[in-house]
Amino acid sequence: MARWRTRIAGIAERLDGPRGLRLEDESALAPLFRELEAASAAITAQVRQLGDARTARLQDEFEAARRGFAQQVLGAIVLAAGAAVGFGVWLARPLRRLEQAVLGLGENRLDQPVQIDGPADLRSLGQRLEWLRLRLQELDEDKARFLRHVSHELKTPLAALREGVALLEDGVAGALTDDQREVARILAHNTRTLQAQIEDLLRFNAAAFAARRLSRRPVELRALMQQVVDAQRLQWQARQLQVRLAGEPVSAAVDAEQLSMALANLLSNAIRYSPVGGGIELGVATRPGAVWLDVADQGPGVAEGDRARIFEPFYRGQTQPDDAVRGSGIGLSIVREVVHAHGGQVSLLEASHGAHFRIELPHATD
Repeated sequence: MARWRTRIAGIAERLDGPRGLRLEDESALAPLFRELEAASAAITAQVRQLGDARTARLQDEFEAARRGFAQQVLGAIVLAAGAAVGFGVWLARPLRRLEQAVLGLGENRLDQPVQIDGPADLRSLGQRLEWLRLRLQELDEDKARFLRHVSHELKTPLAALREGVALLEDGVAGALTDDQREVARILAHNTRTLQAQIEDLLRFNAAAFAARRLSRRPVELRALMQQVVDAQRLQWQARQLQVRLAGEPVSAAVDAEQLSMALANLLSNAIRYSPVGGGIELGVATRPGAVWLDVADQGPGVAEGDRARIFEPFYRGQTQPDDAVRGSGIGLSIVREVVHAHGGQVSLLEASHGAHFRIELPHATD
Protein backbone atom coordinates (compact mmCIF):
# COMPACT_ATOMS: atom_id res chain seq x y z
CA MET A 1 0.00 0.00 0.00
CA ALA A 2 2.92 2.43 0.79
CA ARG A 3 4.50 1.54 -2.53
CA TRP A 4 1.27 2.32 -4.32
CA ARG A 5 0.95 5.66 -2.57
CA THR A 6 4.60 6.51 -3.46
CA ARG A 7 3.94 5.81 -7.14
CA ILE A 8 0.76 7.89 -7.08
CA ALA A 9 2.61 10.78 -5.45
CA GLY A 10 5.42 10.60 -8.05
CA ILE A 11 2.98 10.58 -10.96
CA ALA A 12 0.97 13.44 -9.47
CA GLU A 13 4.15 15.44 -8.96
CA ARG A 14 5.21 15.07 -12.59
CA LEU A 15 1.72 15.84 -13.85
CA ASP A 16 1.47 18.94 -11.69
CA GLY A 17 4.92 20.23 -12.80
CA PRO A 18 5.60 22.93 -15.44
CA ARG A 19 4.03 22.37 -18.84
CA GLY A 20 7.37 22.17 -20.60
CA LEU A 21 8.50 19.29 -18.46
CA ARG A 22 5.38 17.21 -19.04
CA LEU A 23 6.29 16.22 -22.54
CA GLU A 24 9.81 15.41 -21.47
CA ASP A 25 8.58 13.26 -18.68
CA GLU A 26 5.89 11.37 -20.64
CA SER A 27 8.37 8.65 -21.41
CA ALA A 28 9.24 8.46 -17.70
CA LEU A 29 5.54 8.23 -16.66
CA ALA A 30 4.95 4.95 -18.49
CA PRO A 31 7.17 2.92 -16.17
CA LEU A 32 5.54 4.63 -13.20
CA PHE A 33 2.11 3.65 -14.42
CA ARG A 34 3.29 0.09 -14.95
CA GLU A 35 4.65 0.02 -11.44
CA LEU A 36 1.36 1.53 -10.22
CA GLU A 37 -0.56 -1.21 -12.06
CA ALA A 38 1.66 -3.86 -10.52
CA ALA A 39 1.14 -2.32 -7.07
CA SER A 40 -2.63 -2.21 -7.67
CA ALA A 41 -2.58 -5.85 -8.73
CA ALA A 42 -0.64 -6.74 -5.61
CA ILE A 43 -3.11 -4.79 -3.48
CA THR A 44 -6.00 -6.55 -5.24
CA ALA A 45 -4.40 -9.92 -4.64
CA GLN A 46 -3.85 -9.07 -0.99
CA VAL A 47 -7.45 -7.85 -0.64
CA ARG A 48 -8.71 -11.02 -2.35
CA GLN A 49 -6.49 -13.16 -0.13
CA LEU A 50 -7.69 -11.35 2.97
CA GLY A 51 -11.29 -11.70 1.79
CA ASP A 52 -10.84 -15.39 1.13
CA ALA A 53 -9.23 -15.89 4.51
CA ARG A 54 -12.03 -14.00 6.24
CA THR A 55 -14.65 -15.93 4.28
CA ALA A 56 -12.98 -19.21 5.21
CA ARG A 57 -12.84 -18.11 8.84
CA LEU A 58 -16.51 -17.14 8.77
CA GLN A 59 -17.37 -20.48 7.17
CA ASP A 60 -15.41 -22.31 9.85
CA GLU A 61 -17.16 -20.31 12.54
CA PHE A 62 -20.53 -21.00 10.91
CA GLU A 63 -19.77 -24.72 10.63
CA ALA A 64 -18.65 -24.83 14.26
CA ALA A 65 -21.82 -22.99 15.29
CA ARG A 66 -23.91 -25.39 13.17
CA ARG A 67 -22.25 -28.41 14.74
CA GLY A 68 -22.74 -26.93 18.21
CA PHE A 69 -26.40 -26.24 17.49
CA ALA A 70 -26.85 -29.75 16.08
CA GLN A 71 -25.26 -31.22 19.20
CA GLN A 72 -27.53 -29.10 21.37
CA VAL A 73 -30.59 -30.23 19.42
CA LEU A 74 -29.45 -33.86 19.60
CA GLY A 75 -28.79 -33.48 23.31
CA ALA A 76 -32.23 -31.94 23.78
CA ILE A 77 -33.82 -34.82 21.86
CA VAL A 78 -31.92 -37.41 23.90
CA LEU A 79 -32.84 -35.58 27.10
CA ALA A 80 -36.49 -35.38 26.06
CA ALA A 81 -36.51 -39.06 25.10
CA GLY A 82 -34.86 -39.97 28.41
CA ALA A 83 -37.36 -37.84 30.27
CA ALA A 84 -40.23 -39.46 28.37
CA VAL A 85 -38.90 -42.95 29.12
CA GLY A 86 -38.32 -42.04 32.75
CA PHE A 87 -41.79 -40.51 33.00
CA GLY A 88 -43.28 -43.56 31.34
CA VAL A 89 -41.47 -45.90 33.72
CA TRP A 90 -42.53 -43.72 36.62
CA LEU A 91 -46.17 -43.92 35.50
CA ALA A 92 -46.13 -47.55 34.31
CA ARG A 93 -46.25 -49.15 37.75
CA PRO A 94 -49.09 -47.04 39.22
CA LEU A 95 -51.05 -47.36 35.98
CA ARG A 96 -50.57 -51.14 36.01
CA ARG A 97 -51.67 -51.28 39.63
CA LEU A 98 -54.61 -49.06 38.76
CA GLU A 99 -55.60 -51.46 35.99
CA GLN A 100 -55.28 -54.43 38.34
CA ALA A 101 -57.40 -52.64 40.93
CA VAL A 102 -60.16 -51.96 38.40
CA LEU A 103 -60.07 -55.57 37.20
CA GLY A 104 -60.20 -56.76 40.80
CA LEU A 105 -63.29 -54.66 41.47
CA GLY A 106 -64.87 -55.92 38.26
CA GLU A 107 -64.20 -59.53 39.28
CA ASN A 108 -65.55 -58.88 42.79
CA ARG A 109 -62.18 -59.42 44.50
CA LEU A 110 -63.02 -56.99 47.27
CA ASP A 111 -60.55 -58.28 49.85
CA GLN A 112 -57.52 -56.65 48.17
CA PRO A 113 -56.90 -53.02 49.25
CA VAL A 114 -56.26 -50.47 46.51
CA GLN A 115 -52.96 -48.62 47.01
CA ILE A 116 -51.74 -46.45 44.13
CA ASP A 117 -48.45 -44.52 44.23
CA GLY A 118 -47.23 -41.93 41.74
CA PRO A 119 -48.55 -38.48 40.75
CA ALA A 120 -51.14 -36.75 42.89
CA ASP A 121 -53.93 -37.35 40.35
CA LEU A 122 -53.29 -41.10 40.31
CA ARG A 123 -53.07 -41.22 44.09
CA SER A 124 -56.39 -39.38 44.31
CA LEU A 125 -57.94 -41.83 41.84
CA GLY A 126 -56.55 -44.73 43.87
CA GLN A 127 -58.15 -43.31 47.01
CA ARG A 128 -61.49 -43.09 45.22
CA LEU A 129 -61.15 -46.69 44.06
CA GLU A 130 -60.34 -47.76 47.62
CA TRP A 131 -63.47 -45.96 48.80
CA LEU A 132 -65.43 -47.73 46.08
CA ARG A 133 -63.94 -51.09 47.12
CA LEU A 134 -64.95 -50.54 50.75
CA ARG A 135 -68.42 -49.44 49.67
CA LEU A 136 -68.88 -52.48 47.42
CA GLN A 137 -67.61 -54.74 50.17
CA GLU A 138 -70.10 -53.21 52.57
CA LEU A 139 -72.95 -53.62 50.09
CA ASP A 140 -71.88 -57.20 49.36
CA GLU A 141 -71.87 -58.05 53.05
CA ASP A 142 -75.26 -56.37 53.47
CA LYS A 143 -76.61 -58.45 50.59
CA ALA A 144 -75.24 -61.67 52.07
CA ARG A 145 -76.58 -60.76 55.51
CA PHE A 146 -79.98 -59.95 54.04
CA LEU A 147 -80.12 -63.27 52.19
CA ARG A 148 -79.15 -65.18 55.32
CA HIS A 149 -81.74 -63.41 57.43
CA VAL A 150 -84.52 -63.74 54.86
CA SER A 151 -83.73 -67.40 54.27
CA HIS A 152 -83.68 -68.09 57.99
CA GLU A 153 -86.92 -66.22 58.55
CA LEU A 154 -88.60 -68.14 55.73
CA LYS A 155 -87.49 -71.54 56.95
CA THR A 156 -89.41 -71.33 60.24
CA PRO A 157 -92.91 -70.66 58.83
CA LEU A 158 -92.14 -73.01 55.94
CA ALA A 159 -91.36 -75.82 58.37
CA ALA A 160 -94.63 -75.14 60.18
CA LEU A 161 -96.47 -75.19 56.86
CA ARG A 162 -94.91 -78.51 55.89
CA GLU A 163 -95.83 -80.02 59.25
CA GLY A 164 -99.39 -78.78 58.93
CA VAL A 165 -99.76 -80.18 55.42
CA ALA A 166 -98.31 -83.50 56.60
CA LEU A 167 -100.86 -83.62 59.44
CA LEU A 168 -103.66 -82.94 56.96
CA GLU A 169 -102.44 -85.74 54.67
CA ASP A 170 -102.26 -88.11 57.63
CA GLY A 171 -105.88 -87.33 58.51
CA VAL A 172 -105.10 -85.98 61.98
CA ALA A 173 -107.70 -83.24 61.53
CA GLY A 174 -110.20 -85.63 60.07
CA ALA A 175 -110.68 -87.64 56.94
CA LEU A 176 -110.09 -85.78 53.66
CA THR A 177 -112.10 -86.01 50.52
CA ASP A 178 -110.33 -86.84 47.27
CA ASP A 179 -110.31 -83.17 46.24
CA GLN A 180 -108.96 -82.10 49.62
CA ARG A 181 -106.27 -84.78 49.47
CA GLU A 182 -105.25 -83.51 46.03
CA VAL A 183 -104.99 -79.96 47.35
CA ALA A 184 -102.89 -81.21 50.29
CA ARG A 185 -100.63 -83.09 47.87
CA ILE A 186 -100.11 -79.94 45.78
CA LEU A 187 -99.34 -77.94 48.93
CA ALA A 188 -96.84 -80.56 50.09
CA HIS A 189 -95.08 -80.56 46.70
CA ASN A 190 -94.83 -76.77 46.62
CA THR A 191 -93.53 -76.52 50.17
CA ARG A 192 -90.82 -79.08 49.36
CA THR A 193 -89.92 -77.12 46.22
CA LEU A 194 -89.79 -73.86 48.15
CA GLN A 195 -87.62 -75.41 50.84
CA ALA A 196 -85.22 -76.75 48.20
CA GLN A 197 -84.98 -73.31 46.62
CA ILE A 198 -84.27 -71.66 49.97
CA GLU A 199 -81.56 -74.21 50.69
CA ASP A 200 -80.06 -73.64 47.23
CA LEU A 201 -80.06 -69.90 47.90
CA LEU A 202 -78.28 -70.43 51.19
CA ARG A 203 -75.79 -72.80 49.58
CA PHE A 204 -75.02 -70.39 46.75
CA ASN A 205 -74.65 -67.47 49.13
CA ALA A 206 -72.33 -69.48 51.38
CA ALA A 207 -70.26 -70.62 48.39
CA ALA A 208 -69.96 -67.08 46.99
CA PHE A 209 -68.97 -65.77 50.42
CA ALA A 210 -66.33 -68.48 50.88
CA ALA A 211 -64.95 -67.93 47.35
CA ARG A 212 -63.92 -64.39 48.28
CA ARG A 213 -61.89 -65.63 51.25
CA LEU A 214 -59.45 -68.02 49.67
CA SER A 215 -56.70 -69.86 51.50
CA ARG A 216 -54.08 -70.28 48.79
CA ARG A 217 -51.19 -72.73 48.84
CA PRO A 218 -49.24 -74.58 46.13
CA VAL A 219 -51.35 -77.49 44.90
CA GLU A 220 -50.62 -80.15 42.29
CA LEU A 221 -53.66 -79.75 40.03
CA ARG A 222 -53.62 -83.09 38.25
CA ALA A 223 -53.62 -84.90 41.61
CA LEU A 224 -56.45 -82.61 42.75
CA MET A 225 -58.53 -83.54 39.69
CA GLN A 226 -57.82 -87.22 40.33
CA GLN A 227 -59.17 -86.81 43.86
CA VAL A 228 -62.36 -85.27 42.47
CA VAL A 229 -62.74 -88.17 40.03
CA ASP A 230 -62.21 -90.73 42.79
CA ALA A 231 -64.71 -88.99 45.08
CA GLN A 232 -67.47 -89.42 42.47
CA ARG A 233 -66.45 -92.90 41.38
CA LEU A 234 -69.75 -94.47 42.49
CA GLN A 235 -71.79 -91.96 40.47
CA TRP A 236 -69.96 -92.44 37.16
CA GLN A 237 -69.58 -96.19 37.60
CA ALA A 238 -73.33 -96.46 38.20
CA ARG A 239 -73.85 -95.02 34.70
CA GLN A 240 -71.09 -97.22 33.26
CA LEU A 241 -69.08 -94.19 32.18
CA GLN A 242 -65.44 -94.14 31.16
CA VAL A 243 -63.66 -91.24 32.88
CA ARG A 244 -60.19 -90.41 31.57
CA LEU A 245 -57.74 -87.86 33.00
CA ALA A 246 -54.87 -86.64 30.79
CA GLY A 247 -52.04 -84.17 31.27
CA GLU A 248 -48.80 -83.69 33.12
CA PRO A 249 -48.46 -82.68 36.80
CA VAL A 250 -48.59 -78.92 37.24
CA SER A 251 -48.78 -76.77 40.37
CA ALA A 252 -50.47 -73.46 41.14
CA ALA A 253 -51.26 -71.43 44.24
CA VAL A 254 -54.97 -72.11 44.77
CA ASP A 255 -57.51 -72.83 47.46
CA ALA A 256 -57.68 -76.62 47.17
CA GLU A 257 -61.07 -76.95 48.88
CA GLN A 258 -62.80 -74.27 46.80
CA LEU A 259 -61.28 -75.40 43.50
CA SER A 260 -62.20 -79.02 44.29
CA MET A 261 -65.81 -77.91 44.75
CA ALA A 262 -65.77 -76.13 41.39
CA LEU A 263 -64.28 -79.16 39.61
CA ALA A 264 -66.73 -81.47 41.40
CA ASN A 265 -69.64 -79.38 40.10
CA LEU A 266 -68.33 -79.62 36.52
CA LEU A 267 -67.77 -83.38 36.82
CA SER A 268 -71.19 -83.87 38.43
CA ASN A 269 -72.81 -82.01 35.52
CA ALA A 270 -70.87 -84.14 33.04
CA ILE A 271 -71.99 -87.35 34.77
CA ARG A 272 -75.58 -86.11 34.91
CA TYR A 273 -75.77 -85.32 31.20
CA SER A 274 -73.65 -88.16 29.82
CA PRO A 275 -75.45 -91.10 28.18
CA VAL A 276 -75.11 -94.48 29.85
CA GLY A 277 -71.85 -96.09 28.70
CA GLY A 278 -70.45 -92.78 27.43
CA GLY A 279 -67.16 -91.12 28.27
CA ILE A 280 -65.89 -88.05 30.11
CA GLU A 281 -62.53 -86.46 29.29
CA LEU A 282 -60.64 -84.41 31.86
CA GLY A 283 -57.35 -82.70 31.11
CA VAL A 284 -54.62 -80.49 32.52
CA ALA A 285 -52.55 -78.36 30.14
CA THR A 286 -50.08 -75.54 30.64
CA ARG A 287 -49.76 -72.37 28.63
CA PRO A 288 -47.44 -69.35 29.13
CA GLY A 289 -48.44 -67.98 32.51
CA ALA A 290 -51.59 -70.08 32.79
CA VAL A 291 -52.97 -73.58 33.27
CA TRP A 292 -56.10 -75.07 31.68
CA LEU A 293 -58.41 -77.52 33.41
CA ASP A 294 -60.83 -79.16 30.96
CA VAL A 295 -63.98 -81.22 31.53
CA ALA A 296 -65.77 -82.55 28.43
CA ASP A 297 -68.68 -84.98 28.15
CA GLN A 298 -70.56 -86.73 25.36
CA GLY A 299 -74.03 -85.54 26.34
CA PRO A 300 -76.49 -83.42 24.35
CA GLY A 301 -74.46 -80.25 24.91
CA VAL A 302 -75.75 -76.78 25.72
CA ALA A 303 -78.48 -75.25 23.61
CA GLU A 304 -77.45 -72.18 21.64
CA GLY A 305 -80.00 -70.04 23.47
CA ASP A 306 -78.57 -71.08 26.85
CA ARG A 307 -74.88 -70.39 26.20
CA ALA A 308 -75.01 -66.70 27.14
CA ARG A 309 -76.75 -67.39 30.48
CA ILE A 310 -75.37 -70.77 31.48
CA PHE A 311 -73.32 -69.33 34.38
CA GLU A 312 -76.12 -67.19 35.83
CA PRO A 313 -77.36 -68.20 39.31
CA PHE A 314 -80.50 -70.37 39.28
CA TYR A 315 -80.65 -70.49 35.50
CA ARG A 316 -81.56 -73.92 34.19
CA GLY A 317 -81.06 -74.65 30.53
CA GLN A 318 -83.54 -76.00 28.05
CA THR A 319 -81.77 -79.34 27.67
CA GLN A 320 -82.38 -81.54 30.72
CA PRO A 321 -81.75 -85.27 31.05
CA ASP A 322 -84.92 -87.37 31.17
CA ASP A 323 -83.62 -89.76 33.82
CA ALA A 324 -82.39 -87.19 36.36
CA VAL A 325 -83.88 -84.76 38.83
CA ARG A 326 -84.05 -81.21 37.49
CA GLY A 327 -81.08 -79.23 38.76
CA SER A 328 -81.15 -76.09 40.88
CA GLY A 329 -79.12 -73.97 38.47
CA ILE A 330 -76.44 -72.90 40.97
CA GLY A 331 -73.66 -75.39 40.18
CA LEU A 332 -72.09 -73.48 37.29
CA SER A 333 -72.58 -70.12 38.99
CA ILE A 334 -70.61 -71.44 41.98
CA VAL A 335 -67.89 -72.58 39.56
CA ARG A 336 -67.70 -69.07 38.13
CA GLU A 337 -67.54 -67.48 41.59
CA VAL A 338 -64.67 -69.74 42.66
CA VAL A 339 -62.69 -69.33 39.43
CA HIS A 340 -63.11 -65.55 39.36
CA ALA A 341 -61.97 -65.38 42.98
CA HIS A 342 -58.76 -67.12 41.84
CA GLY A 343 -58.27 -64.47 39.15
CA GLY A 344 -59.16 -66.91 36.37
CA GLN A 345 -62.06 -67.50 34.05
CA VAL A 346 -64.34 -70.37 33.12
CA SER A 347 -65.79 -70.73 29.65
CA LEU A 348 -67.96 -73.05 27.60
CA LEU A 349 -66.02 -73.98 24.47
CA GLU A 350 -67.39 -74.85 21.07
CA ALA A 351 -67.65 -78.61 20.65
CA SER A 352 -68.93 -80.88 17.90
CA HIS A 353 -70.87 -82.85 20.50
CA GLY A 354 -71.37 -82.69 24.23
CA ALA A 355 -70.31 -79.86 26.53
CA HIS A 356 -66.69 -78.78 26.99
CA PHE A 357 -65.92 -76.51 29.95
CA ARG A 358 -62.49 -74.97 30.54
CA ILE A 359 -61.11 -73.35 33.68
CA GLU A 360 -58.14 -71.08 33.05
CA LEU A 361 -56.05 -70.17 36.09
CA PRO A 362 -53.16 -67.67 35.98
CA HIS A 363 -49.58 -67.92 37.27
CA ALA A 364 -49.12 -71.65 37.06
CA THR A 365 -45.67 -73.13 37.69
CA ASP A 366 -44.47 -76.54 36.67
